[in-house]
Amino acid sequence: MAVEQRERTRRRSRRDEILEIAMGLFAARGYHGVSMDDIGAAAGVTGPALYHHFAGKEAMLVAALNPVSEGLLAGGRARVAEHPDEAKAALESLVEFHVAFALANPVVIALHLHELDRLPEEPRRHIRRLQRLYVEVWVQTLTTLREELAPAEARVLAHAAFGLMNSTPFSGGEVDRERRSDLLRAATLAALLG
Repeated sequence: MAVEQRERTRRRSRRDEILEIAMGLFAARGYHGVSMDDIGAAAGVTGPALYHHFAGKEAMLVAALNPVSEGLLAGGRARVAEHPDEAKAALESLVEFHVAFALANPVVIALHLHELDRLPEEPRRHIRRLQRLYVEVWVQTLTTLREELAPAEARVLAHAAFGLMNSTPFSGGEVDRERRSDLLRAATLAALLG
């Protein structure tokens, strides 16, 4: 039993490693610019050996993007739940959460921006639904904090905030991570609070 568990953990780790390599290649060259053989070569295995871990490139993209959207939604909801009667604190917590995610995952953000439409219809619809639910967490927080905002107006602001925070794939390393975090949080809060 313990041997089986270690084997599953080892396989899962190799799968995650292959997935990370594939995502880096997709972000650098575009989904259509990367073959299974390219991924296999970068991972040190033959292209056909990849099929032990993934059904194909689409499955890799789904495996990368779906958990991210699920994690953002769960994390956003958890952040708001920590501040049930303090909308401003909830908003600050949401911004902190998303900025930390964006700085840690610029490749995933680039893939979401450029490759989500490459997915088959069902997984794409599922991810879009998760994204809409995540936006609504922000909308609810904003309309609670700023009663003058209609939900549609809060949605505009939320999307603008995502544009600021999700700029991490395009910001260079000339500013250290902590300072970039401070700048992104301050700019986002300024945009949202008016």
